Amino acid sequence: MDSMTSIVRTDSTNPDFRKLVILLDQDLRVRDGEEHDFYAAFNKIDSLAHVVVAYRSHVAVGCGAIKKYSEQVVEIKRMFVLPEYRGQRIAGVVLSELETWAGELKFSESILETGKKQPEAIRLYQKSGYSIISNFGQYQGFDNSVCMKKTLPVPR
Repeated sequence: MDSMTSIVRTDSTNPDFRKLVILLDQDLRVRDGEEHDFYAAFNKIDSLAHVVVAYRSHVAVGCGAIKKYSEQVVEIKRMFVLPEYRGQRIAGVVLSELETWAGELKFSESILETGKKQPEAIRLYQKSGYSIISNFGQYQGFDNSVCMKKTLPVPR
């Protein structure tokens, strides 16, 4: 982790997380257009127990969450970095922390869904070891969805 970014493990009641998610949803509404309402239905944050928030100089600049998908698989959710902080490896730090936490919770694989209209997200995930898979669950049949998975390292 770079020395300028600090990470806090929390849950979805965290006010900084909630503020970032509002901005994330505004960004996605623009990118997803008419399909936004469909995707929004799967991105409720009422009860996420495993959330991380990234801070730079005490300012919340990025976030992400994990949610149990099955006994062995966790889903990465709500990844976001403020536009003015993008390109500074913050999303990679958030993703790495989420994967570490998932490993501590004994999950062996992580999956996620992103959109074709988010090429920077796809690049981040591929660079982080994710490979594209068939669309899972509610994303089956949605052309704009890109689903990915990664085998998590076993914690020591």
